[in-house]
Amino acid sequence: LAVYIVAQIVIHDRERYANYETGFMDIFSRHAGKLISVDEQAEVLEGEWPFTRTVIAEFPSRENALAWYRSDDYQDLAQHRFAASVGNLSLLNGLPGE
Repeated sequence: LAVYIVAQIVIHDRERYANYETGFMDIFSRHAGKLISVDEQAEVLEGEWPFTRTVIAEFPSRENALAWYRSDDYQDLAQHRFAASVGNLSLLNGLPGE
């Protein structure tokens, strides 16, 4: 069953965040991750959306997603994201039969 990561991010240090972006895809793809959307101009239809970047990623399984997130390589890289931004990260289950 596919799962999705949704990240809502407010970037306050673009230079430091660029260090995170540089190493991201290599680690992400090792865990069979697929980017669905990376958007810095979300159109708000309802409510408020104070985020400067929203990301939707897909993994073939919960195990793949958690292996990526919990990997030493990702956690080391994520230190740049933690220093350069604040945000929310959620793991969502896909629908059966998808």
